[in-house]
Amino acid sequence: MAKQPPPEGYLFSKAYTHYVFLLLWLLYFFDYIDRMVVVSLFPFLKADWGLTDAQCGAMVSAVYWAIILFSFPISILIDRWSRKKSIGIMAVLWSMATAACAFTRNFGQLFAARAAIGIGEAGYAPGGTAMISALFPEKRRAFMVGIWNASIPLGMAVGIVIGGVIASRWGWRHAFGIVALPGLIVALLFLFVRDYKTVSLEKTVDRELRGHLAARCPLSKMEIVRTFAATPSLLLTYFGFAGMMFTSISMSTFLPTYFQRVQGFPLQKATLMASGIMLTAIIGSPLGGWIADAWMKKRIQARLLLPSISALLTAVLFLTGFYLPTGGMVQYGIFLLAGIASIAWASSAIAVTQDVVHPGLRAVSYALCVITQNLLGSALGPIVTGAFSDRYGIL
Repeated sequence: MAKQPPPEGYLFSKAYTHYVFLLLWLLYFFDYIDRMVVVSLFPFLKADWGLTDAQCGAMVSAVYWAIILFSFPISILIDRWSRKKSIGIMAVLWSMATAACAFTRNFGQLFAARAAIGIGEAGYAPGGTAMISALFPEKRRAFMVGIWNASIPLGMAVGIVIGGVIASRWGWRHAFGIVALPGLIVALLFLFVRDYKTVSLEKTVDRELRGHLAARCPLSKMEIVRTFAATPSLLLTYFGFAGMMFTSISMSTFLPTYFQRVQGFPLQKATLMASGIMLTAIIGSPLGGWIADAWMKKRIQARLLLPSISALLTAVLFLTGFYLPTGGMVQYGIFLLAGIASIAWASSAIAVTQDVVHPGLRAVSYALCVITQNLLGSALGPIVTGAFSDRYGIL
């Protein structure tokens, strides 16, 4: 019996495509558990080492600074070599680095171990995005990216909650060791999935001579540079991404501290309340992708317009929440809505980074987005917020 070809637009059969997607989803989930578990350990680290808020923020930022430095070269390797091997090896590295955090003896060592996590995670978002863009039809791209990105807030929330629970019972070192193991297992599984063939960096050139078909020639370096430097929708998406990540990562880092210090809740309840806000983003990410894909059938700019609306709504909701009396259900309800809005933009923005570039540059395109968002957003946000807290006592 002849082998059935994959459905239109799919890279493999639907069953195998969704299996690969499941592994990608789990890796992103464990990625963010490993990345954010340290947030719930701040009180324990402060007690052991006497850290400041700025130093605590720096431990979150260490991951993002490493991503900034390594994302671009690793993304080139992903596009030109192998997605499955690159992603699998990176996941092994960040899992091992997370486990290494358990053996650190001072702030400098922990900062270095956190930076090693960032090196491992540097190419995962670009590689995963490129893989998903190839796995599914373009008309489903934003929605599937949305489901994939829903693993981020879930991973953040689980990392913060489970870190606090483990640290309260067995100490903060055990928290790092325990959360590292699942990601390592999934990473090994991913090394055995099927990959798509590396896309040649060529363009189609129409020959005017009669009798000749379209020819193909390599993209020049200048054409590649022009793709990223002279595409307004791409540049605006990169900088918009950075602005939203500045807010999102700062909120994720210090919301547990806000609920503990300002509202006076015990640590475990404070982390649960902060995690509840992050978990609502599970709704926002696929919902935003679904709206963008549906809206795009009527308006081609939908994937650009929806992030703008989402960003404005996020700002209004958070500002409203912080001005309301603390501790009330109305305030917390506003924060929950802000959590949904704060991620609804992401799937559309990520899809834009894939829609407007050559298929052989997809990982590089999102890597440049990652560099911009981390340099101006994720890496900067926790440090700036922590410094403001130390200086002005805002938390």
